[in-house]
Amino acid sequence: MQVKLEAELGRVPILDVAPVVGCGRWPAKAVVGETVEVSATVFREGHERLGAAVVLRTPEGEELPGEVMAEVAPGLDRWAGRVTPTGVGSWSFRVEAWGDPIAHWRHDARIKVPRGQDVELMLTEGSLLYARAANGLPAKDRRVLARLVRLLPDGEEDALERLAAAEDPAVLDVLTRHPLRDLLTVSDWYPLAVHRQRALFSAWYEFFPRSEGATVDPMGRRGPISGTFRTAMKRLPAVADMGFDVVYLPPIHPIGTTHRKGPNNTLDAGPYDPGSPWAIGSPEGGHDAIHPDLGTLEDFDAFVEYAGSHGLEVALDLALQCSPDHPWVVEHPEWFTTRADGTIAYAENPPKKYQDIYPLNFDDDPDGLYTEVRRIIHHWMDHGVRIFRVDNPHTKPVAFWERLLADIHTTDPDVLFLAEAFTRPAMMHTLAKTGFHQSYTYFTWRNSPQELREYFQELAGPAAAYMRPNCFTNTPDILSEYLQHGGRAAFQIRAILAALLSPSWGVYTGYELCENTPVRPGSEEYRDSEKYQYRPRDWNTPTTLAPLLTTLNTLRNTHPALQQLRNLHFHDVDQPELLAFSKRHLDDVVLTVINLNPHQAREATVHLDLPALGLPDDPDHPYTVTDQLDGAVYTWTGANYVHLDPHTKPAHILTIQQADEGRVRAGESRAARKRVRRGNGNGSGS
Repeated sequence: MQVKLEAELGRVPILDVAPVVGCGRWPAKAVVGETVEVSATVFREGHERLGAAVVLRTPEGEELPGEVMAEVAPGLDRWAGRVTPTGVGSWSFRVEAWGDPIAHWRHDARIKVPRGQDVELMLTEGSLLYARAANGLPAKDRRVLARLVRLLPDGEEDALERLAAAEDPAVLDVLTRHPLRDLLTVSDWYPLAVHRQRALFSAWYEFFPRSEGATVDPMGRRGPISGTFRTAMKRLPAVADMGFDVVYLPPIHPIGTTHRKGPNNTLDAGPYDPGSPWAIGSPEGGHDAIHPDLGTLEDFDAFVEYAGSHGLEVALDLALQCSPDHPWVVEHPEWFTTRADGTIAYAENPPKKYQDIYPLNFDDDPDGLYTEVRRIIHHWMDHGVRIFRVDNPHTKPVAFWERLLADIHTTDPDVLFLAEAFTRPAMMHTLAKTGFHQSYTYFTWRNSPQELREYFQELAGPAAAYMRPNCFTNTPDILSEYLQHGGRAAFQIRAILAALLSPSWGVYTGYELCENTPVRPGSEEYRDSEKYQYRPRDWNTPTTLAPLLTTLNTLRNTHPALQQLRNLHFHDVDQPELLAFSKRHLDDVVLTVINLNPHQAREATVHLDLPALGLPDDPDHPYTVTDQLDGAVYTWTGANYVHLDPHTKPAHILTIQQADEGRVRAGESRAARKRVRRGNGNGSGS
């Protein structure tokens, strides 16, 4: 896509429009029903008053009525307005700005008329402006302004009363919808890619089908037996009951035997060790095949259908790498890197070695490899997969992903891709810009209030235009030190943070059982890692965290505020181990206060930003909060004492009620819905 230069300045310069990604090379992102703030620097010479609006254009090319923008940084000329796309597709937006002669006249008239300066001249000039504004309006609106046109120059009425008529709410309403626009200037159109809601809001549960229903003889008298898609289906109702909506499966393909890894990543696999699912490919097939132990393609289809009947989408792992036994190694040796001794290079990230995996080389036959990967994706799409979790995309060329994701989006815009890239910020952000719908994050390693606040202010701020975080609490590769040493409380705390800070989150199976034993001190790998062996589990343990996960997902599904990213707001706490944050969407507000110390109770005073909660800016005004974790009801004000014990109550998750807040918010909502009706012929363009 060719980058466009800024349009000519025009009479009212419009600069630094946001959200714009890569100067417009890539689209900013939204989902259906998500409210997006558009901002720009708008100014002109002198002291003339201005007006501005943001205009959405649908994928079909229809320009919608403009949404009014307001000056949000007085003195800095920064304006902002909000738009909400209503359907999937390639939308665009632009900013329109104009001189507002009526606003300028009102400003001057309020000063001059009470002082007796040019009274009749000022009122006559106002009458002429309102006559211009009335031209071409619908009859009802025209009558409202026509009365003012007659009244203003009528010398028989008191001048102040005539001036006051210009402030009539009916008059202001007409001019909000139909402003008189002089010197109209427009920005370029900027792209906005709108995806389905699950691109932003989702709850993921990762598990290995081979472990569900697997049987292992503890006496070692016989080899273990793998679970299958049919046995794994029995786990799906419990996953759905916890409120998850995406079930993510690690690779389900045949696994190679050459250099197969044994338990705990050892180099000597026994005859019954199943190997790592990421060592893809054997004589039974490659990336388009099913591991024989899991069943057949028909069994996979039944798994997908059964998951769908429980409200679950299946996300499949897309790992572009091969075992030495993959058919590609013989059929397409040009897709791999050959070393000086003639051997194929296996994967390494020193000191880590992955002798059972060959990485792909995207330089020798890029078109051939691209065609094959695209075929594989469409193969699984044809079998009901509409979400792919991409393994290590940062080890493949960015240009490859940009081309592939754009290709898939053109034909199947509902297909989503999650980037599993724990790497440098520049690469993570660029992958998001080029088309990935969601991204793994550094959340796992952000533990202190300051770290979390700074990181999520970035994610919910400028980065939200293109990067949607998916906050996994753990993965088969990542058992954080915080979870290793924090006990059950640490698992509760991290689940609450992931589920409420981000609209998308996920857990790797076993999290609800608080599995926290590393393979060795200082390692983030699990002992007896499921990557290398079967791990059947007892899901009936009474200490499971499943009830908490269910509560969190229920809250997320019933509170629209928790389904958004850009509405995250932090509040001040006078204790360094507590974090307070809120999310607000229209009338829905959820406020969380959490103790991040998993070992000790902490107490503090929480100082709330009341306007951010939609409450009057009066620190002494009382309101009622209800804790959604235990049903407790409190009366709070602007400053509130909290005591949080991680072993009994690590957090408050509060909803807010106040007698007159509905009226206040309804007024705000009505104001937010004001739109500029365009093309009515009043005003002049530039």
